[in-house]
Amino acid sequence: MGLTRGAIEAMAPDQSALKAASGLLKPGTWPLRARSGALIWGECQGSGANPYRVMADTEDPGSKCTCPSRKFPCKHALALMWMYVEDAAAFAPGDVPQWVSEWMGRRRKAAPERAGSGAAPRGDKSLDDARATAPTGPELTPAQVEARRKAAARRADDTARSVRAGLADLETWIADQLRTGLPGFVRDVPERCRRIAARLVDAKAGALAGRIDELPARILARPIEERIDAAIAALGKLVVLIRAWRAAPDDAELRREVVAAPTRGEVLDDPASLRVASTWEVLGERISTRRDGLVSQATWLIDLAAQAPRFAVLLDFFPASAGRRSTVFTPGEAFNAELVFYPAQRPLRAVIAAREPLAAPAARWADWPDADPMASFAAHLLAAPWSQEAPVLLPAGRIARDPAGQFWWQAVDAAGALRLAGEPSLLVRGAALHATAGLWDGARFSPIAAHTDWGRLVFDA
Repeated sequence: MGLTRGAIEAMAPDQSALKAASGLLKPGTWPLRARSGALIWGECQGSGANPYRVMADTEDPGSKCTCPSRKFPCKHALALMWMYVEDAAAFAPGDVPQWVSEWMGRRRKAAPERAGSGAAPRGDKSLDDARATAPTGPELTPAQVEARRKAAARRADDTARSVRAGLADLETWIADQLRTGLPGFVRDVPERCRRIAARLVDAKAGALAGRIDELPARILARPIEERIDAAIAALGKLVVLIRAWRAAPDDAELRREVVAAPTRGEVLDDPASLRVASTWEVLGERISTRRDGLVSQATWLIDLAAQAPRFAVLLDFFPASAGRRSTVFTPGEAFNAELVFYPAQRPLRAVIAAREPLAAPAARWADWPDADPMASFAAHLLAAPWSQEAPVLLPAGRIARDPAGQFWWQAVDAAGALRLAGEPSLLVRGAALHATAGLWDGARFSPIAAHTDWGRLVFDA
């Protein structure tokens, strides 16, 4: 398999590594970039006196770097491969240095063992193939194992202390916004959020920093008269998240919300991960460009064999500079798959462990009996009150506009109504919707898909 941008993005352990790699694409950071056949290598000037040595195989993707990062591939290896895909001519032909040859020799020694393992390929973008190419070294002694364990424990303690300090600063910052007045906060929300987000990045609370980075867009998307209410709700959820993390800093779900998400490989390899084998239908996608230069691609699925609405989201990130990627999913398609969920009280984010075509026609979620559409949202909010939104399945209804020009989903029996987040197309206004799936944030509903008299309908993001 040749090296492509898609392969590099799939190998990235998380979105923060991909973002860090994008900051290393300046040629001045690399005093050496060279190639020979399928091998590429380079030297990247880091914070130390000596540059890091980075190498990669472009035919059978794998990489190695001399930096101390625990992520694989590290940001230097990702950047090296990324630059090669963007401009291979910038890599000068050269003789393979000894340090690259030694790495390739270790890879070849490990290859027969991998080939005979009999492991079946997984149907998602996991890190298994990337990990399989990692160089193997001599077996560690018990003393070395213990030393590494203690070093890892020290790093974990340092991270926890740093995050605690960052969250204390965030709590003080929230109190300052309330004390000085929310109108001023709303007027200056991009700059104020930028400063505290930068502090959280320094405190190793990268996931929470990303959430705050996106907060201005959420608030400013509301009408002017609703922005203060939106700010109160957003800041309140942050306080709940801070206090939940303090009460259980080792909780996997809270760590994902505050520090960083585990890699796909870690989720797949965790025996405690929830696994659900069922028939799934693709509801649709939500694609958005983040302030950190990454594009978030969320593919929403619904379990067609569940007794009550069960949703899943496949979340992926890639650089905005790569342009829009073609998706492997088509809205409305159904397939049999085993999904492995990230740890959570109400599991939602997942990865696909195995997937196969559907042999028979699938059930329609529009045919499910009507139930309280807000019951699942209430349960989700009770389990994770810091959540910004959750999926819901609405019964029969219509899209209508009120005298003020606002659009609403309204149940056919007039038993309830939800205000829409945007303006729907002319096609669905007034149409009979047999069932509608979408995201509810407590104030606005964003429909994803609906069943109508003339078939299935997908809403634009």
